[in-house]
Amino acid sequence: MPIGLNRWFMADVSAPTPPTTPTAPAQAAPTTPSAGGSIGDLDITTEQTSLTSARSMSPLTDALRDASGAAGLGYLVALVDVNTAMVGLCASSPDWTATSDLMLHESAPLVHGPTILESHLTRAGSRLVVVSVDIYDGDGLTDMDELTDPLDLARVATGLVTFARVPASTSTAAATWDPRSTVGVRRHLERPGDLPAEPLLERIGLQVVDASRGVVELGNSPYVQNSRGRINGGVLGMVFQGAAEAIVPDHVGSDLHIHYLASARVGPVRTDTVVVREADGHVVCRVQALDAGADDLLVAQATVTLQRY
Repeated sequence: MPIGLNRWFMADVSAPTPPTTPTAPAQAAPTTPSAGGSIGDLDITTEQTSLTSARSMSPLTDALRDASGAAGLGYLVALVDVNTAMVGLCASSPDWTATSDLMLHESAPLVHGPTILESHLTRAGSRLVVVSVDIYDGDGLTDMDELTDPLDLARVATGLVTFARVPASTSTAAATWDPRSTVGVRRHLERPGDLPAEPLLERIGLQVVDASRGVVELGNSPYVQNSRGRINGGVLGMVFQGAAEAIVPDHVGSDLHIHYLASARVGPVRTDTVVVREADGHVVCRVQALDAGADDLLVAQATVTLQRY
């Protein structure tokens, strides 16, 4: 399971950081994988606008589009994973978080870009933290300073992410860090060079093994790992997109609900896909992701809805 923010490194690109709230020694700071990883290549800028909300922006390049020309479902899942994590961590403090469930429902294709996300805390319980998220089409926006409050953009998707509270000691990060210290700070995910032009699912190394059965495979390479050596939770969204779109030609993913069950520790991850409903214009699939190198351990299961294009 992905734990908190120990997946990516963001540099402060805003005004001075507000004072840090004192942190108990048990709180761990996120460790940081290579800036060249799959999440880094999404070129995300995130601003923690308050303890209970966050905004993100990511350019929609051709490499991130699906076969219909709109933003790919897996790409959106990865952005949601990043955007909601900070809100979840602030609400869980001094505990840490592990992503439990992620739901995303599309109301319209995101075709222009950049992709804008805004998340808000919905519930902070003793065991679970729930964060809602909305996705907007930036329609040519070039800077986050152009955003209004409230947002005056076309909303194209909405979602809900559930985090389980876990002890801070479960984070592999060693130094102390308070997620609440990022309030008011705008950060950009540092990455070297130009943005990749290769299609996203190809870039992560996704291989179609048997399209007729929705079997795809993804190796556990450094490019798709979090800092704990597990396949990133956002990347699993790309795997689910690839599996569902492989078994249903001429359709693209629009909605999904992921249940994260275990970590993909070994790899490769291999999918098992079943079509559960076919209707005019849309198809619903159940996709299971198994860690083939760990006796086919079930690491996540998703329900994916696809639309004909």
